[in-house]
Amino acid sequence: MKAIVHTNPKGMEGLKVQAFESPVIKEGEVKVQLKAAGLNHRDLFVIHRHGENEAPFVVGSDGAGIVTEIGSGVTGVSVGDEVVINPGLGWQKNSPAPPEGFEILGYPSNGTFAEEVAVPAEHVEAKPEHLSWEEAGVLPLAALTAYRALFTRGKIEEGQHVLLPGVGSGVITFILQYAKAVGAKVTVTSRSEEKRNQALELGADHAIDSESDWDEVMDGEKVDLVIESVGAATFQKSLEQVKPGGTVVTFGASAGDEISINIRHFFYGQYNLLGSTMGSHEEFKEMLEFIKKYNIKPVMDRTFSLEEAHEAFKRMEEAKQFGKIAFIL
Repeated sequence: MKAIVHTNPKGMEGLKVQAFESPVIKEGEVKVQLKAAGLNHRDLFVIHRHGENEAPFVVGSDGAGIVTEIGSGVTGVSVGDEVVINPGLGWQKNSPAPPEGFEILGYPSNGTFAEEVAVPAEHVEAKPEHLSWEEAGVLPLAALTAYRALFTRGKIEEGQHVLLPGVGSGVITFILQYAKAVGAKVTVTSRSEEKRNQALELGADHAIDSESDWDEVMDGEKVDLVIESVGAATFQKSLEQVKPGGTVVTFGASAGDEISINIRHFFYGQYNLLGSTMGSHEEFKEMLEFIKKYNIKPVMDRTFSLEEAHEAFKRMEEAKQFGKIAFIL
């Protein structure tokens, strides 16, 4: 099969589009002929993490396609089913944190940037009918991460105000749509005027320049919840916008992972700081029902062929995207 494979050296130079051995399914697995797959920041991370002495692997976590083969012991899935793949392997039941052994499809296991992939049958669900193949292919990782961060961890409620620094990523565009669906107020930030305008078109109530004085722009209004994915570049400014007793949920650190806070200010303010990442398969199914109920679709940025892998990765590396980048297979 044809696939985007990472070999040596580390980083973008090791990305190659080449023939790769088709997967052989094991007991409890299904083989999926992929129709579309989604690019995530994680894919950038793993190609820099992949060790020089490790075997080549197929990159990619997100994907959707048609089941072509089922292994022994599989029930509830049939050949011909149209499915989306939950890439969070080994986390079935909702819990405060992932269980031991949890991993994400696409490193160290072979991933979805290929014509076929083998995955545990318990990690596929029916493709939502209102989504195209491209939309379904980019859905899983970002939509699940957004769902857990906003609802399980952030416990957003109707009428509350949420701040989303660094709008433009797939996860943040999902959180924006989710929050508006349940009646929350949403403020976003970005250095890009184009992205701020796109966020307003998507339903954001306010969009502010990341480099402005947030206190001045917010005019004294504090938020109930901040969902942080930028990290060091915005964390302190984000915390300063939270009302006493409010919550910061963080799931990423795209602009640095070392921060310092005024701990006295923090405990006097009775703030909550929560980490979040991916989610359980129970939450994955809840997320699918939620997007069907509110007819939510991924915000699509651009689509690429496998042969255009370097162009797609470079677009994400340079943070040019607004929404999700897809590979069409």
